[in-house]
Amino acid sequence: MQQRQLGNQGLQVSALGLGCMGMTFAYGKNDEQQALNTLARAFELGVDFLDTAEVYGPFTNEALLAKAIKGRGDKIKIATKFGFRITEHGEGWERITGVNSDPAHIRQSVEASLKRLGVETIELLYQHRLDPAVPIEDVVGVMSDLVREGKVRYLGLSEISSQTLRRAHLVHPISALQSEYSLWSRDPEQEILATCRELNVGFVPYSPLGRGFLTGKFPAAEMLAEDDFRRYLPRFQQEAHEHNQKLVTELNNMAQSYDATAAQLALAWVLAKGNDIVPIPGASKINHLEDNCGAVKLALNPVDVEKLDRLFNPQKIYGERYTEAEFSLVDK
Repeated sequence: MQQRQLGNQGLQVSALGLGCMGMTFAYGKNDEQQALNTLARAFELGVDFLDTAEVYGPFTNEALLAKAIKGRGDKIKIATKFGFRITEHGEGWERITGVNSDPAHIRQSVEASLKRLGVETIELLYQHRLDPAVPIEDVVGVMSDLVREGKVRYLGLSEISSQTLRRAHLVHPISALQSEYSLWSRDPEQEILATCRELNVGFVPYSPLGRGFLTGKFPAAEMLAEDDFRRYLPRFQQEAHEHNQKLVTELNNMAQSYDATAAQLALAWVLAKGNDIVPIPGASKINHLEDNCGAVKLALNPVDVEKLDRLFNPQKIYGERYTEAEFSLVDK
């Protein structure tokens, strides 16, 4: 698979990464063996950039990846994240009780992630969400110390503003910024993408397939598992679902002219937005993974890129991408 560079510090990864959250968290029932088979196939296809976090599970996602990468040396590059307060009580979401980027907590989290992943160095370490109680300079200061100690190679941040990125970058070069970006989530185009390019920071879009909606195969929210958090997101409710589905139908029609799937066209659109962009679509099943990887070879006509821009104009999308509770964690 083609490679792309994130930042200017030397981080080279496959042009398409793999978001691993759904393998153990947030999207309902999980199948470990199915996930391991999918990961093995990803490696065969040249995907070498895996995205995880301590909070996915919590903790079980990193443990799953440890099984998948064992014996592969440094060939697979793992990005993981810290930044939440996680209790021992309850299950899944119940264990997440807020943000925590206290310097001591960062160190504890990284040490625990290294142990769960079974690696000596984390390739890319993100702060998962901004902690208003801890200045970003202090957070990146600790992360920078971890780089000097050989426990981390490159630094990243997630869902932060241009102002915060500038402050962080003064402390230590940031190699990647991760935020939601897709045909129906275009907020990064307002400012943060331009700031990333000014500072030579790579951009990693999560949910580039709109949490599965842009594949054209998404069921109604009430058909999802009870513990699938998409059931409660505004954009997936009935009225919004019905309206947004009309746009996806047009996406699918355009995809047919390329002899491609809607998912491939949606990912090709993201990839076409710049060589400094590495999307990380999730995939728990091999057929979904293989379909996604086909997007890397799909070269879009610039006219069609602009057509998709207009078709998915943000004003045409019904429903917010998050609830107010989730938006409270996004730096603006």
